Amino acid sequence: MSVFDDDTICAIATGSARGGIGVVRVSGPETLSISKQILGFDPKPRYAHSCNFLGVDGVVVDSGIAIFFQGPNSFTGEDTLELQGHGGLYILNEILETVLSLNSRLARPGEFTERSFLNGKIDLLQAEAIADLIDAGTKQLARSATRTLQGDFSGRIKTLQDQLTHTRVNVEAAIDFSDEEITIISSTKLTRDLKNTLEDLDRVFEETKQGIILREGQQAVIIGKPNVGKSSLLNTLAGEESAIVTNIPGTTRDVLKVEMLVDGVPIHLSDTAGLRLTSDPVEQEGINRARQTIENADHILLVIDAGSFSGGSEKLALLVNDFVNEFSLTSEHLKNLTVIVNKIDLLTTGSGIDSSIEISGEKTRVISLSAKMKTGIDKLRHHLKSVGQNVIGETGNYSARIRHTEALEEARTHIIEAKTKASDQLHLELVAEDLRLAQKALGIITGELTSDDLLGEIFSNFCVGK
Repeated sequence: MSVFDDDTICAIATGSARGGIGVVRVSGPETLSISKQILGFDPKPRYAHSCNFLGVDGVVVDSGIAIFFQGPNSFTGEDTLELQGHGGLYILNEILETVLSLNSRLARPGEFTERSFLNGKIDLLQAEAIADLIDAGTKQLARSATRTLQGDFSGRIKTLQDQLTHTRVNVEAAIDFSDEEITIISSTKLTRDLKNTLEDLDRVFEETKQGIILREGQQAVIIGKPNVGKSSLLNTLAGEESAIVTNIPGTTRDVLKVEMLVDGVPIHLSDTAGLRLTSDPVEQEGINRARQTIENADHILLVIDAGSFSGGSEKLALLVNDFVNEFSLTSEHLKNLTVIVNKIDLLTTGSGIDSSIEISGEKTRVISLSAKMKTGIDKLRHHLKSVGQNVIGETGNYSARIRHTEALEEARTHIIEAKTKASDQLHLELVAEDLRLAQKALGIITGELTSDDLLGEIFSNFCVGK
C-alpha cells in the first residue's frame, strides 16, 4: 500500500526542450481511472499499448505508446502510467492539462523518486544516486552512480549495521543475565568485535571520501611565497585570466577558485595569498584563508621560484624543508604535496632537478615548468589527472555526499566510545547505548532514520518528473 492513498501526481518527465519523443508520467491512486479516460480502454499492466491519447473533450490529441504499471510493481510503488508521445511542447502540455483535469496535481521536483523512497522501493542512497546519474558529466561518475543505484553502497552500510546488531544483541543479553553465572560475551571478544567493525567502517569511510571527490571534484590548492608565479600558474591551467598577475608582492589577498576538467577528472583549483610574515591586516586575513584552504585540500601544489636557489635537487629539498617548517606543514600535508619549480624559462642552463625529492621521509614529486611560456604544463595536467585517478580509482567506487561522511564519523565516535568502555563489564549499559547511537547514525545514511527537512533538501534538487 502506498503512503499517498489520496494524492495522484503528474508531470512531463522529458524536460522542457523540444524532442522527437516526450513522456508524461502519472502516479497515484487515480492513475487507473485517468488511464481509462485518456486511452478509452482499460490498459493491461506492463504492456505497451500503441494507441491514441484523448483530450478533455474526447478529441485525439496525440498517439504513441502507453504503459500502465500496477502498484506495487512500479518505480514509485503505486499505480503508474507513462504516456510516450511526440516531443512537441504544445502537445505534451495538452496531455498534461488533460491529466490535471482528472483529479491529479502537478508533481513537485523529485516527487516520483521521493514516493519510491517512502514506499520502500529504494533507499535514500539509491535515490541520491538517481540524481547523480542524471547529472553525471563523466564516465567515472556515471559508473559510480550506477553502482550506488544498484545497492553497492547500501550493502556496505547494511554490513556495518549487521555487525553492530550482532554485537549489540550479545551486549543486551549479557546485561539481562548479569546476575547469572553465564558469560554471554567476554570483554576480550567484545573489544575484538568492535575493533573489526571499526576497521571495516574506516574502509567504507575512505571509499566514501573517494566518492565525494569523484562527485564534487578534487580540491587542489596552489601555495607558495609571494611572486613565485602562483596566479600565473592558475591562469595557465584554467586557460583564462582568472587571477591578477603583477610583480607586486601580496597582490592575491583572497582565495580564488576555478573549476577545470582534466580528461574527465574534475578539479577545483584554488590560488591563495603568498605565505609570508606581514603586518598588513588584509594580507594576514588572506594568509589565514590560505591556511584553511590547505587544510581542506586533497592535493597541494607548492610553487618555488627557480631563480631563488641554485644547486639542483639538494638545494631545492633544503628550500622546501625550510618552507614546511616555517609554515608548519604536517606529515599529512606532505603525503599530498607536489613541488612545482616555476620560471625555468629564466634559467640560462638546464634546471638539473630530479623528478622527486625526499621531504621529512616522504618522497615528493617535482615538476619543473614555466607558467608564462606554458612549458611543462601538459606534464602537470597529466600529473593532476593521475593523482585524481589514484584517489578515486579507474572506475571510482560509488557516488557519495558530505552528509554520508559526517554520519560515518558520528558512528565511528560512538563505536570508539563503546570500545573504550568494553573492558569493564559494569559499563555494558553504556556500551549498548553507544552501539544504538552508532546504528542510528548509519540509519541516517540510508534513510531509515531521517528528517522531513533533509528529505526536502535532497529531493528539491531533482528535476520535475523524476
